[in-house]
Amino acid sequence: METSRPLVLTLAARATPDEIARLCAVLEGVPPTDVICDVGGLAHADLAAVDALARLKLTAGRLGHRLRLRGAGAELRALLDLVGLADVV
Repeated sequence: METSRPLVLTLAARATPDEIARLCAVLEGVPPTDVICDVGGLAHADLAAVDALARLKLTAGRLGHRLRLRGAGAELRALLDLVGLADVV
């Protein structure tokens, strides 16, 4: 895995299926690397956002990327912890 500059993705205010498909397509187009997904602009920390981030994490892992989140608020961190994805934050 590459150790230089990480790839930075920004999640839109709403984590829609189209938004996640767009981010997954970006991951498919680059060799394995560290990926930071900025979620600071996410409007609502809800289960839809957690589902979207879980899909992004699965895609990243399948492609050999290491995904980390940046800017996760307390509510999102609590939800991720609840569903076993606290290691992403």
